Amino acid sequence: MDELTFLTRWHRPGLIVDAGAHDGLLTLPLARLPGARVLAFEPLPEAHARLARACAGLANVTLRREALSDAAGTLKLVLPVLDGVPQEQWASTVKSYAGFGQRVGTRRLSVPAVTLDSLALADVVALKLDVEGAEYEVLRGARETLRRCRPLLTLELEERHREGATWAVPAFLDALGYDTGFHLDGRWHPVAALDRPRMHRASPDPSVFGAASERYVFNFFAWPRERDAEVRGV
Repeated sequence: MDELTFLTRWHRPGLIVDAGAHDGLLTLPLARLPGARVLAFEPLPEAHARLARACAGLANVTLRREALSDAAGTLKLVLPVLDGVPQEQWASTVKSYAGFGQRVGTRRLSVPAVTLDSLALADVVALKLDVEGAEYEVLRGARETLRRCRPLLTLELEERHREGATWAVPAFLDALGYDTGFHLDGRWHPVAALDRPRMHRASPDPSVFGAASERYVFNFFAWPRERDAEVRGV
């Protein structure tokens, strides 16, 4: 199951927050869901410009050129450059991309950051996170929103971007009354069932495309425990 399938299947009208929207791969189909409004965050200037063009004329989409984090301020966004080509989807506020050899360079940008809680949103029904290792900070800055709104969550968690992420993020959400799992072979599995050596091995180096797990699991889903029977069908 992918992010769009999950968010579509259990969609409720309201506000969907897209953190790490890039150029709108999910922003646009999410905006077409019944009764949906989308608040999309994309701090990378070039990607934000493409996102703005793609969303032009969509009254139910609001764009912000900021990163979400656990405190307001300014963050360093590091964009790896492989053989002279920027790798936008690897841009991260928590990775330096140092020590990967001559093929991998970097661009560093200062980007504004806000917390989701600071926006005092009233009707968040879903939160999609694709932030290359900064998931924990985003969720810490959204703690009160999660408690108040109880949204569904999709999370791209990768140990190659943030060591310990597949443990720390589910533990944080567990304390807020959320279950986290992944969907494989047509059924739900708890995050505790993730066999990291077989199912979650990949290089943190943008120039290395091999040596990944044969079945690389990195899409995780979280839901409030009060919706467990609805989501898991039990």
